[in-house]
Amino acid sequence: MSYFVYIVECSDTTYYTGSTSDLEKRLHEHNHTKSGAHYTKLRRPVKLIHFEELKSLRDARKREYELKGMTRKQKDELISSKQTL
Repeated sequence: MSYFVYIVECSDTTYYTGSTSDLEKRLHEHNHTKSGAHYTKLRRPVKLIHFEELKSLRDARKREYELKGMTRKQKDELISSKQTL
């Protein structure tokens, strides 16, 4: 089973970082249901701007923690570097 860590951009241009085993379902939750994160419910719609696939939940949570520790500038650099590959 694969796990994902992801960054979405909210309607107010802030970023939200999370992890999941079903990326498509989680994005739907963020945009359309009550089970989306409270932060994103207040800032809909959100759009996926970055994701990474990992082999375990532990790895995904570890990477999520790393991404959440990054500054906005560092996240912007990560996102733009992935788009140019």
